[in-house]
Amino acid sequence: MLFAHGFGCDQNMWRFVAPAFESDHKVILFDHVGAGRSDLSAYDPERYSTLAGYAGDVIAICRALDLKDVIYVGHSVSAMIGVLAAVRAPELFARLVLVGPSPRYINDDGYVGGFDRSAIDELLDSLDSNYLGWSTAMAPVIVGNPDRPELGEELTESFCRTDPDIARRFARVTFLSDNREDLANATTPALVLQCANDVIAPVQVGEYVRDAMPNATMTMLNATGHCPNLSSPEETVSAIRQFLGSSVPAQA
Repeated sequence: MLFAHGFGCDQNMWRFVAPAFESDHKVILFDHVGAGRSDLSAYDPERYSTLAGYAGDVIAICRALDLKDVIYVGHSVSAMIGVLAAVRAPELFARLVLVGPSPRYINDDGYVGGFDRSAIDELLDSLDSNYLGWSTAMAPVIVGNPDRPELGEELTESFCRTDPDIARRFARVTFLSDNREDLANATTPALVLQCANDVIAPVQVGEYVRDAMPNATMTMLNATGHCPNLSSPEETVSAIRQFLGSSVPAQA
């Protein structure tokens, strides 16, 4: 099982989920370039100007470690990174678990992404002008669960550990991406894990991903917010286990 973290996070965000699978899977965690303990000198602005660069890293990890039948678990933007990797190298992946995925954050004709373009532009401008202030303000909103402020504090601290220059670029790549057309080409069996009251990836987005992928199902979690790996790890583990125990549908 290969766990991939979302924007502003690092592999530590999986500490309540990944250990549950160590007894029956080889569990691998990593940090995207610019996050956690990654090698900042490896960052190439051109390579990482689209999510394809990050997908290439996922494929490189799988091949470097000679991984087969990979169960990829990706949170937030890493859900789409996993989809892109599976489209490019389907032979590597057995299943995809997409936690709070969104192929496009900006609303479009006939598509609800959750944000108007002006809202995304404002978000990115705020991030550019005051990254630490943006982190402090946005982290609690992203996590949700206002009755559990420690979750927002943890995400804030994670944002603050991320290289700010790389984070600004990664934010633009993330929030301006449009990977809707890639979904139909990802035939790997997939599970969409959808939270209630997720301001980053609303329910309509999860339903869109499920319907656009040939072999996808969706599980609605009781968890709220965008980070069930932090707010409801037991429910997240249970949903993944149920998916892994289900029969694999015939691929299109």
